[in-house]
Amino acid sequence: MDPDNPDVVLAAEIFSMLSDVTRVRIVVALVNHDEMPVGELSKLVHKSPAAVSQHLAKLRLARIVAGRQDGNRVYYRLANEHAERLVRAALEQAEHAASDTPLHHQQPAAVAKLHGV
Repeated sequence: MDPDNPDVVLAAEIFSMLSDVTRVRIVVALVNHDEMPVGELSKLVHKSPAAVSQHLAKLRLARIVAGRQDGNRVYYRLANEHAERLVRAALEQAEHAASDTPLHHQQPAAVAKLHGV
């Protein structure tokens, strides 16, 4: 890795995009459900459909999620596997910050259950 790589700036913007709890919850929900409309996502992340729509618009601009129109509904999914890996890595780093024996170093089934991934 080269610290002068111009993509470092874009990577920082991605981290900034994922610095919001609701957006991280949306990514986790889409990992677990593949594709969902705004109404169902809003229930899972405990935010209003309007708030979720605003977060999805930002995630779509960052190419983290993609939408598919089906009649009058839009179904959202992760645009690629990288957002899942970023969020999974962040959750694992959070475990290190919270515990001397992070769960992801233990049983794989327990890790999946903890993260809901």
